[in-house]
Amino acid sequence: MEFDFVVVGAGSAGCVLANRLSANPKHRVALLEAGGRDSSPWIHIPVGYFKTMGNPNTDWCYHTQPDPGLNGRSIAWPRGRVLGGSSSINGLLYVRGQARDYDHWRQLGNQGWGWDDVLPLFKRAENWEGAEGEDRGTSGPLTVSKSRVARDIVDAWVDAATQAGYSRNDDYNSGNQEGVGHFQMTMRNGRRCSSATAYLKPIRNRKNLSIFTHAQADKIVFDGKRAVAVDCRIKDLRTRITAKAEIILAAGAIGSPQLLMLSGVGAGGELAPHGIDVLNDLPGVGKNLQDHLQARPVFKCTTSTINTEIRSIFQRLAIAAEYALTGSGPMAMAASLGTAFLKTNQRLETPDIQFHIQPFSADKPSDGSHPFSAFTASVLQLRPESTGHLELRSANPSDHPAIHPSYLATTTDCDTIVAGIKVARTVCATEPVKSLIIDEHSPGPSVGADDNEAILNWARNTATTIYHPTGTCKMGSDKMAVVNDRLQVYGIEGLRVADASIMPTITSGNTNAPAIMIGEKASEMVLKEAV
Repeated sequence: MEFDFVVVGAGSAGCVLANRLSANPKHRVALLEAGGRDSSPWIHIPVGYFKTMGNPNTDWCYHTQPDPGLNGRSIAWPRGRVLGGSSSINGLLYVRGQARDYDHWRQLGNQGWGWDDVLPLFKRAENWEGAEGEDRGTSGPLTVSKSRVARDIVDAWVDAATQAGYSRNDDYNSGNQEGVGHFQMTMRNGRRCSSATAYLKPIRNRKNLSIFTHAQADKIVFDGKRAVAVDCRIKDLRTRITAKAEIILAAGAIGSPQLLMLSGVGAGGELAPHGIDVLNDLPGVGKNLQDHLQARPVFKCTTSTINTEIRSIFQRLAIAAEYALTGSGPMAMAASLGTAFLKTNQRLETPDIQFHIQPFSADKPSDGSHPFSAFTASVLQLRPESTGHLELRSANPSDHPAIHPSYLATTTDCDTIVAGIKVARTVCATEPVKSLIIDEHSPGPSVGADDNEAILNWARNTATTIYHPTGTCKMGSDKMAVVNDRLQVYGIEGLRVADASIMPTITSGNTNAPAIMIGEKASEMVLKEAV
């Protein structure tokens, strides 16, 4: 059980690392995944996230601690626990972020992470099926396509936003994010193109790559301050897997810091009470937690939506037949169809809010859709100031860490979410969507259009995550940084982190594409330094 490289976590970045590191047959690579194989058909059917989120076979089923910013509510935090990680259960939405996001990382002292540095990595990963452009890649393993589904209510909302004065943007990933349009998604021939599908499936039979599923990493083993092995349970059998060159943590924004802390790398004063010997006192491990919080205004409408299209068994059978025959229809639908990246104040340099326009509505996905025709104009703040943290509950690797997201903890964050909800209402009062709306179901007429306090309180009572936790092993050079710009853990040899946890600040939009880019960047650096 000795390898050159051991990658912990087969998620968005981990699958990339397994592919790129094993491309040279002289490198022996082990990939450890706590979940199982991506064999469930619901993983590969785009709309299957309704079945995989909240399912312990594919989801870690995390929950936050009661959060003051959400009026004391605890909310579910789905994260993928299967080959492909969260890219196997997410909404398939592909968003690189803004050039400014990465230039800011570079300005913080992280060399090689500016937009000009990472754009070639996005292009290398991508097989874009849309119009060619110098900013798009067409030969990568990850298929990115336009939607195969259209709904009148979504198109009407997009048209209304342009009538309200916002610009149209048919490719928000081309370098200019601002504007209104439709989502791009990680889909190939009507099926989900997860990181496992793109990077792992084609190379699973490489002789120098060993993929271990149901492999729960419990602890990193050190020789002095060099990481040399991972102690894990493979189907409950305790095993030690040794790395001659490096161990790379790609277990995500919750799993990677948790494993570091369990292994004695973290804030010493927080680890010692759990009986964990402190190897390296790094106070930033588990801190700097950032996420996108979505407020979800819902509008009843006269047009057909998914809510009413799946009511009868005959409708569901027809939808299944359409998907089986053509690979299209509602079963090929990503989590959202329309999007917009907008400014709440025109003095801003770049957009600060994002919309997800969905031709359905529900209180919770697991509860099913509302019994009336409606759509959701979900809005989030792109770059929240609020930061939370994780902490261990115990030294038992099976115990989920305590998650403190600290949503809406600053004035800017509160003002921005209120402004975003107001933009949603303004667009919905504009033709052509206005005449299709019966009434506002939520927040509803009891929450006045100019009552900022009531709007904010509604958001605190109803808003939820849009599944983008980041930043808990942040890259940088300050005292709270966990890794340097080579993604090497400070004070430790032979150990890197390569997933969304290394983001110094959250990217502007959905985080799957940046996580895959981080996997590409990490593999490039590891291979350059490999002997």
